[in-house]
This record gives sequence, C-alpha cells and structure tokens, in this order.
Amino acid sequence: MTTDHRDWHDDSAYTDAVQRAERATRFGWTAITATTATLGCALIAAIALCAGAVLAGIYLWMTGLTG
Repeated sequence: MTTDHRDWHDDSAYTDAVQRAERATRFGWTAITATTATLGCALIAAIALCAGAVLAGIYLWMTGLTG
C-alpha cells in the first residue's frame, strides 16, 4: 500500500491556481487600461488636429487668402 504524504485537506494546488488566476486578471486589466488610455490619447490628438484644420480653414476664409 502506498502512502501519500499530502494531507487530505491540502489545498496548496488550489491556492496556487487562484494566485495565478489573480495575477493573470491583474495583467489583463493592466493591458486593457493601457490600450484604452493609448486609444483615448490618439482620439484626442485626432480631434485636436481636425479642430486645428477647421480653424485654419475658417481663418483663411475670413481673411480672404483662399483666392
């Protein structure tokens, strides 16, 4: 008969799995946050460029420099 030295109540494998899952979840949320922030900055930059182009066009139109 083989003896298993692990206790019947040994939850170390479960605890390790939970810790790995928590680390993966934290990494996932960090990746989502970084992606969202990057896309938000790109959106703000695109809006600023469009607004600048519109304002430049209005300026040129008002000063009569467009021909």
